[in-house]
Amino acid sequence: MKRFRNILYVVEPSVPQEAGLARAATLAENNQATLTLIDVVPEEVLDLSLAPRGPSFVEFRDAVMAERRTWLESLIAPHADRITCRIEVLTGITFIEVIRAVLRETHDLVIKTAENPEWSRLLFGSDDMHLMRKCPCPVWLMKPEEKPNYRRIVAAFDVDVHRAVPGEQVLNDDILDIASSLALSDFAELHLVHAWDTPEAGFVGLWTSDPETTERHLVEGEQARHKLGMERLTFRLRERIGDEAYDYLSPRIHLPMGPARKQIPLLVDKLKADLVVMGTVARTGIPGFIIGNTAEAVLYQLQCSVLALKPPGFVSPVTLE
Repeated sequence: MKRFRNILYVVEPSVPQEAGLARAATLAENNQATLTLIDVVPEEVLDLSLAPRGPSFVEFRDAVMAERRTWLESLIAPHADRITCRIEVLTGITFIEVIRAVLRETHDLVIKTAENPEWSRLLFGSDDMHLMRKCPCPVWLMKPEEKPNYRRIVAAFDVDVHRAVPGEQVLNDDILDIASSLALSDFAELHLVHAWDTPEAGFVGLWTSDPETTERHLVEGEQARHKLGMERLTFRLRERIGDEAYDYLSPRIHLPMGPARKQIPLLVDKLKADLVVMGTVARTGIPGFIIGNTAEAVLYQLQCSVLALKPPGFVSPVTLE
């Protein structure tokens, strides 16, 4: 089962923190992990023109940083007696400083409450999307009104049955390990979804005299291949966690036909899922933020918490230099 050892919690001042921090503290306790709270103060907050007359820039900066540190200490105080925790207050652009902290301290999970900007119907704001695109470790974005326990968790997969995609199996196994681990700890339902399609089925009339039969066979064959791909995925999970845990989980498999950008949000909404675990990056091995078009389209439609993973070999465009 997936275990985290070095968790980074990003404080988001624009929304309530209590629910998200409580879940982060519980996760740290259950994993015997270190929990670090990080707060990034924007440079504009330290603009001396906004300061009362008198203090120097250094004095003003130190006063602001001390105030934020005191706030973080008050946030973590209810949980400090049961976990190992650290506090870090930095200045700069939030997503950049968070990723640099991940690179410096080798954090294996970033947790943040979603910005939920008032001017937008989207749950995720600019820093949220940057982290999902560019952070090298998993990013868990929680709704501000996060539940103490999830009831339904959806794990979304891309299973290419026609060609070998480097890193796909590792990424899918990671998604399933994390989703199943959370489902077991929360006593939640686990739903596995893979959307597939056969766009070529609409053109069979151009090359066959019996398009109806040919199309049916084409669709049935494609569905069988994707079903087999998902069965292989769940078989590997059973091998990793054992029959007893797997049978208790009894993951429900969904294979909707149609574009993933449409089918996944529809299923998440229908199930009233609390969390979606999914991969986000389409290509690996080169510096740059390359988020899959399908993943981006799905994320823009979700109104639940998301845990986003990168495939092996992902290189963040953010560096320590």
